[in-house]
Amino acid sequence: MQKFFNVLAAVSFVMSGTMVAATVVFYTRIPSLTKYYMSELTLEMTKVMAKMMPEKIEAAMPELPTETGLPIKSPF
Repeated sequence: MQKFFNVLAAVSFVMSGTMVAATVVFYTRIPSLTKYYMSELTLEMTKVMAKMMPEKIEAAMPELPTETGLPIKSPF
């Protein structure tokens, strides 16, 4: 039974060490991961906005008149 507990203790030590090492590695890579995903997000948003803007501008602009009327007379 003692051998079982010794193996169990060794396995738990290895698991704890692995968790600590993975946490340290992940924590040190957070800035580079954040920079990468932010640049990808910025690129994707730029593409989406470039597609949307011409349609929105054209929808907001009124039609230009094809003919004009008489000039407005001055009230003075």
